[in-house]
Amino acid sequence: MIEIKKFTFNPVSVNAYLLWNETKEAVLIDPACYYKEEEAELCFFVLEHDLKIVYILNTHGHFDHLMGNDFAAKAWALPVLIHQGDKFMQDQARQHAQMFGITMANPSSDSGLLTEGEVITFGNSELKVIHVPGHSPGSVAFYSEKDKLVVVGDILFEGSVGRTDLPGGNHELLISGIKKKLMTLDDAVKVCSGHGNDTTIGWEKRTNPFLK
Repeated sequence: MIEIKKFTFNPVSVNAYLLWNETKEAVLIDPACYYKEEEAELCFFVLEHDLKIVYILNTHGHFDHLMGNDFAAKAWALPVLIHQGDKFMQDQARQHAQMFGITMANPSSDSGLLTEGEVITFGNSELKVIHVPGHSPGSVAFYSEKDKLVVVGDILFEGSVGRTDLPGGNHELLISGIKKKLMTLDDAVKVCSGHGNDTTIGWEKRTNPFLK
């Protein structure tokens, strides 16, 4: 069974997620660390729970979700995996952050690639990669059918959806992808978003005004 810990990191309040199971193998999604205290908090939790991180994943390539990539990659000697559609954003992170008054370096572009339908295995758990472009060209969600859990980055929020006014955004494509690929999941599936509160597929089907 997957256990999950949410950390809210950096000046943009990104939700970073650590998922693990009884084998102690773990997956880190959107490290997002910006401050040294955040790096220490993440490391302490991993050590305290005796976890072995085997994958570091990005839901998409916007600068606030790339924060912490280099730290995590160095700390756990792993590449950070991102969808091909957003790989180019790694070289633009510094510029995009400056537009929001935030200073950061471009993360390393020496990363692996995620593909639609790929299965990420850690211990006895699996996460399926679901590509839902629109917020960004390479936005993906990570879905565990067994544990009724999906980590969606900025694709879907409680009562809202990801913004599409940034370069590469496409509102019609986003809504279509959410309806076809996420709203078809079981109503009980827990939705872990890149900002804000958790929700469920069923609740968003019933109440999300953007999906009517």
